[in-house]
Amino acid sequence: MRMRIICTLFDWYWVCCKACFPVCIQFTIFAHKQRQKMNEVTQQSLPSTSPATAGQHLDSFSYDDRIVRMFALATLVWGAVATLVGLIVAILLVMPQLTVLEYISFGRLRPLHTNAAIFAFAGNGIFAAVYYSTQRLCKARMWSDTLSWLHFWGWQLIIVSAAVTLPLGITQSKEYAELEWPIDIAIALVWAGFFGVNFIMTLVKRRERHMYVALWFYIATIVTVAMLHIFNNLVVPSSFIKSVPIYAGVQDAMMQWWYGHNAVAFFLTTPFLGLMYYFLPKAAERPVFSYKLSIIHFWSLVFIYIWAGPHHLHYTALASWASSLGMIFSLMLWMPSWGGMINGLLTLRGAWHKVATDPVLKFYVVGITFYGMSTFEGPLLSVKSVNALSHYTDWTIAHVHSGALGWNGFMLFGMLYWLLPRIFQTKLWSTKLATWHFWLGTLGILLYIIPIYVAGLTQGLMWRAFTPEGNLEYPDFVETVNAILPMWWTRIGGGALYITGIVLLAVNYFMTWMSRPSTYEVPVIQAAPLSGNYVDPPAPQSRLKDAPVLELANKIDIFKQGRWHRVWERLPIRFTVWVTIAVVSASAFELIPTFLIRSNIPTIGTVTPYTPLELAGRDIFVAEGCYNCHSQMIRPLFAETERYGAYSKPGESIYDHPFQWGSRRIGPDLAREGGKQSNRWHFEHFREPDSMTKGSVMPAYPHLITQKLNFNSIPARIRAASMLGAPYTRELTESKEMALEQAKEIVKALTEQGGPIDGTVKDSSGETVKLEDTKIIALIAYMQRIGTDLFKTDAPAGSPEAQPASSDATTDPATSEPMTTENLADENKEGVQ
Repeated sequence: MRMRIICTLFDWYWVCCKACFPVCIQFTIFAHKQRQKMNEVTQQSLPSTSPATAGQHLDSFSYDDRIVRMFALATLVWGAVATLVGLIVAILLVMPQLTVLEYISFGRLRPLHTNAAIFAFAGNGIFAAVYYSTQRLCKARMWSDTLSWLHFWGWQLIIVSAAVTLPLGITQSKEYAELEWPIDIAIALVWAGFFGVNFIMTLVKRRERHMYVALWFYIATIVTVAMLHIFNNLVVPSSFIKSVPIYAGVQDAMMQWWYGHNAVAFFLTTPFLGLMYYFLPKAAERPVFSYKLSIIHFWSLVFIYIWAGPHHLHYTALASWASSLGMIFSLMLWMPSWGGMINGLLTLRGAWHKVATDPVLKFYVVGITFYGMSTFEGPLLSVKSVNALSHYTDWTIAHVHSGALGWNGFMLFGMLYWLLPRIFQTKLWSTKLATWHFWLGTLGILLYIIPIYVAGLTQGLMWRAFTPEGNLEYPDFVETVNAILPMWWTRIGGGALYITGIVLLAVNYFMTWMSRPSTYEVPVIQAAPLSGNYVDPPAPQSRLKDAPVLELANKIDIFKQGRWHRVWERLPIRFTVWVTIAVVSASAFELIPTFLIRSNIPTIGTVTPYTPLELAGRDIFVAEGCYNCHSQMIRPLFAETERYGAYSKPGESIYDHPFQWGSRRIGPDLAREGGKQSNRWHFEHFREPDSMTKGSVMPAYPHLITQKLNFNSIPARIRAASMLGAPYTRELTESKEMALEQAKEIVKALTEQGGPIDGTVKDSSGETVKLEDTKIIALIAYMQRIGTDLFKTDAPAGSPEAQPASSDATTDPATSEPMTTENLADENKEGVQ
C-alpha cells in the first residue's frame, strides 16, 4: 500500500512538472518583455546622471584582489581536504578494521568531513565570490582591508580548530553545529564582526546606486546565518572544552533542525544563488533572464525556507502540527526554488553554443541542474508517507551529496576556472584539463549517488518487510547492512573520481599561477560618489486606472510594477531590516509555540535525570561519535515498534542535553537498548564488535577499556545540568563518590557474568588498571539506562530501584553458569551493530 502511495506521489509530481514547466517558461518570457517595455519608459523619463554632464567629482580607487586570491587558494586546499577525508570515512565504513587509532574512527571523522565540506570548502568559496563580486557591483573597495584579513585568518583558524578538536572527540554532537563553545564564539565574531560589518559598510559606502540581485542574497546569507548560529549554540559551559546546550529533548530537536535545515538554505543555497546571478551572466556574456522573477525568487525563498526545518522530524516525539507545518512550507518551497533554476538556465538563451566549448559554462549548467533536482527532491522527501520510508536511510545521504557535489561543488569549480585568469592576470593554463575535470567530476557524482539511492531504498524496504505470518522478514539489523555493502564499495569509486577531478583543478591552478606576471597590474577605477540629493522616479500609475475594477486591483497593479523594490535596492539598511523581519517572524511563529505550549511535551513521572556515572558515559557516547550511526527515536510505525519496542515519547528526553535522536541508522536504534543486553555483552561488543554480531561494520573501541575516566570533571557537568533544571540533590555534593559506587556495582556484575576475573585489565604498557576507573564502565552504565525510565516504578534518581537490573541478565537458565562469549553473541543478534 505504501509503495502504491509513493508511486502515486511520483506520478503526481511528474504530471505537475510537465504541466507547470511550460507555464513557468511562458510566464517568465512574458514578464521579461514587460520589464523591457517598462525600463524603456522609465529611462526616457529619468534625467541624465552622467558624471561628465553633471560635473561631479570622481573618486579613484582599486579593487582588493589579493584577498580574493587567498580565499580562492583556501577553497582549493580545503576542497581537497574535505573530499579526501570523505573518501577515508567511506573506506572506514566498509573496512572498520582499518581504525588503528581512536582519533580516526568513522564516528570522529564524519563530523570533520561534513564541517570541512560545508564551512571550509564551501565557506571559503563563498567568501571568494563575495569579495570579488561585491567590490565590482558596488564600485568600491571593501570598506576595511584590516577586517578582510582578520576575516580570512580568523576563518582559517576556526577550520584548523575544528580539524583538531573533532578527531579528539570534543563535540556537541549537533549536526553541522558540532564545534564547542569557544570556537562558536570565534565563528560569531568572525562572521558578524569582521565579515558582516565589512560587507554592510561596503554597501553603505558604495558608488553604484541600486544593489544588484546577487547582493540581496549575500545580505540574506549574512543576517540569517548569524541568527541561526547564535540561537542554536546557546550553552552553559562546564569546562573550556565541554558545554551543555540550554535546550533539551524535543525543544533541542526543533532548534537543531531549524538551524540544520536553514544552514543548508542560507549557507549552501542563498550565497550560491548570489554567485550564480553574478558569475553566470559574466561567463555567458548575457544579462540575467528576468529581473522580476529574481525578486519573486528572492523574497519567497527567504520567507518560506525558514519554516521547512521540522519536516526532518516526521513521526518523532515532536508535535505533529510542527512537522506538518514544515512539510507544507517545504512543498511551497518547490516553486521559488525552480524559479531560480529557470532564471539561471534561461540566462543562457543565445549562448548555449558556448557550452560545448567552455568548461566554465559546463560546470554552471550541470550545477544549476543539480540544484533543480535537489530542490525537487527536498519537497518530495518532506511528504510524510515518503519520509516514513526514506528517513534514517542512505536515501538522505544521496540527496545531500547530489546537492553538495553537484550544486555547490560544480558552481565553485566553475567560478574558480572563471576567476583564475582574472585574479592571476594570465590565461588559464589548460582548458582541456578543465574539461577533463568536468567529465570526471560528473561521472564521479553519478557513480556516488546512484548506488547510494539504491542503498537507501533497499534499507527502507528491508526494515519494513514482513513475512506472510506477520513477522519481520529481516529481524537482524546486520542483514540490511550486509545487503548494501556493494553499494558502499561502489560509492568509494565515485568519490575517488571526484577527488581526481580536484587534483586536475589543483594542477591547473598551480600552472596558471606559475604563468602570472612578475608584478600584478592594479587598475585604478574612477567612479562618482553617490549624491545625497537623489530623487526616486515618480510613483507609477495603475495600468488599470481606466478599467472598471476595484481600487484594490489598481493598488495591486502598482505593487506589481515593483517601484517599491527599486527604492529598497538603493537603501541597504532598510533592505537588511526587511530581510531580518522576514526570517525572524517566520522563525518566531514556529519556534515559540514549541517552547510555550506545555502540551507539546507531556511530562512522565518516572523519568529522572541521569546519574553522575551515566552522564559521564553519555559524554563518552557523544565523544566517540556514536550518534552518527545510531538513532534514539522509535517512530510509531509498526515495523519499528516490532523491531525495537515501544515508540518514543516526548517526555522521555527532557534531560537530554543535547538530544540524541540521530538522523541515520548504520546500526539499529538504541532508544530501548537499556537492559536488553548484559554488562558482559556490552563489554565484549565494544572490545570486538564482530565477535558479538557477525558482519558488523562497527569499529572496535579497545582504548575505552584501559583509558581512565576523569571523575574530577563530573561535578561540573552535574552543576551545569542542575542549572538547566535537573532536580539533583545529593549529586551536587557527592557526584564523584556516587559515580565510583555505581562503577563498582557494574564491575561486580561484569565479573559475575564471566568478565575479567579480578575486575582489572592490562594497558598497553603492561600496567594494571582497575575497570571501575575506566571509560568503558561509564559507557556501559549509560547504555543500560537508555529508554528504561518509561517502564520503571517511581524511584529517586540514582537509587538502586531506578537502575536497570542487569547483573544476572546472562546467567544460563539451564546451568546457572555465566554465559560464554559465543553464547553472548547468540543471545540477541538485534543488539548494537
